[in-house]
Amino acid sequence: MKLGIITGSGTYALDELEQPEAREIRTRFGGVIVTEGRLAGVGVVHVSRHGRGHVRLSSHVNHRANILALKEAGVDAILAATVCGAVDPELELGGLIVFDDVHFLGNRLPDGSICSLYAEGEAGRGHWIFERPFSPPLRDALLAAAAEIGAPARDGGCYGHVDGPRFNSRTEIRMLGQCGVTAVSQTAGPETVLAGEAELPYALVGYATDYANGVVVAPTPVAELVRLIEASTEAFGRTLAAAAPRLAGASVGPTGSHFRFD
Repeated sequence: MKLGIITGSGTYALDELEQPEAREIRTRFGGVIVTEGRLAGVGVVHVSRHGRGHVRLSSHVNHRANILALKEAGVDAILAATVCGAVDPELELGGLIVFDDVHFLGNRLPDGSICSLYAEGEAGRGHWIFERPFSPPLRDALLAAAAEIGAPARDGGCYGHVDGPRFNSRTEIRMLGQCGVTAVSQTAGPETVLAGEAELPYALVGYATDYANGVVVAPTPVAELVRLIEASTEAFGRTLAAAAPRLAGASVGPTGSHFRFD
């Protein structure tokens, strides 16, 4: 298996990647810098959502180009990581969440356009139909990896996509909590949908860095948020390195089905 990996805030490179080589892949939505190498013996193509120095805020990320670049690089599946704000007050900060559902009602890209790879009349257009959006075999690999390295991880939870770059009001977070959202961040909604359209199995692991607005009485200090974002780098690196060899010989198919009109 050739594995795609997407990382976000705090993880701009994979230190565990062996023989890394960066190159640009051109897609119809723009160019993407990817880094190819081997992670625990498995071929990997890595994309940093925000780039070194966090040059791209969540509102600047070109999700369509990222997903197509990974597809054109020949990956068979994608593991993605995101730091996130806890909406569930029982969620432990500094812990992992291997999500099993998504809340992304807007279904919009950062520029406001519909989140899809396909335009009117374009070959491939259709509907992605699924029960759960995240690949069970990939989720299993992430959970087993977390157990192997001794990292606390919640099995399941609803990822809530929110539009950045601002953080959310108490009312917005309360509404998401009532919908069953476990934790929120600003990038993985489009990734989930576009990977599904591209028939690339995808799984998402989160790392809770703060309690979202109003979830607990005392807000998480910004200094603690920054500390946990920095700590997430090692947690994600170790988890992904432990998950990769578990997928080396796996045969993982697309999640759900695709009803296309051509």
